[in-house]
Amino acid sequence: MRLGVLDVGSNTVHLLVVDAHPGARPLPAYSHKAELRLAELLDEAGAINEAGVHRLVLTIQEAMQVAEDKGVEDVLPFATSAIREATNGEEVLRHLTEETGVTLQVLSGEDEARLTFLAARRWLGWSAGRLLVLDIGGGSLEIAYGLDEDPDVAVSLPYGAGRLTGADLRADPPDPEDIRALRRRVRAGIARTVSDFSRHGTPDQVVGTSKTFKQLARIAGAARSAEGLYVQRELSRKKLEEWVPRLAQMSSRERSGLPGVSEGRSRQLLAGALVAEAAMDLFGVETLEICPWALREGVILRRLDHLP
Repeated sequence: MRLGVLDVGSNTVHLLVVDAHPGARPLPAYSHKAELRLAELLDEAGAINEAGVHRLVLTIQEAMQVAEDKGVEDVLPFATSAIREATNGEEVLRHLTEETGVTLQVLSGEDEARLTFLAARRWLGWSAGRLLVLDIGGGSLEIAYGLDEDPDVAVSLPYGAGRLTGADLRADPPDPEDIRALRRRVRAGIARTVSDFSRHGTPDQVVGTSKTFKQLARIAGAARSAEGLYVQRELSRKKLEEWVPRLAQMSSRERSGLPGVSEGRSRQLLAGALVAEAAMDLFGVETLEICPWALREGVILRRLDHLP
């Protein structure tokens, strides 16, 4: 059957169309994206502003039309931290349903971590052993660890690249004092969770998912996306530590000239790099593997698991 996953995230609204059957690998058929950066469209009270809501309605309507055009039988619509944590989130959800007919399922941060972990486990297989999965989104950082398909521990922290950029790194290029303050805050927050994971033992493999990790790996020398899904891509902490100070001195325009970095994501790259560096350092990770599957694939796999 042809399924669509409509992901209303902090950075993008992404419709992923796949051909999927129980017991088979979901095959991507079409991808439709629109960059909204909802995490940056919040007013002082933490509400999504009127212009942002209007753009969201139009974007979802367009995505649903694309799903119809591509012959999608069932659309799985969900939202993550931008709507989950907006002070007017429930009002926005009601408005979206009235205007588009789409009822978004709002995932909790722990749900995000667990579904992303499921996707990584299915991609890597049982031979990967105990997995530690790190995912940096636009609004949050998800961390999960376990031996099975359901992680033993999963947490979500408010350290998404878009959120931190909008709140802490507003200058372009950012002020060095702002960078230092953000670095301290992120590291203190992540450090508070490390003991929750370390009591379960050392992971056999560490995985990074999300656009942020993919871009960081690419600028550090990993293979281009054009070389295919099955080329192994890694990110070492040593190379990341070399890149962080360089990124801090660049403007967003200069970052967009780096290999694999899109113009829309270039402003967020430094904040994402600070979070990635902190997580790898505090969890003692020297090298992690980039996994091409993440939250959207986890949603699809969970849906397939429940088909008769």
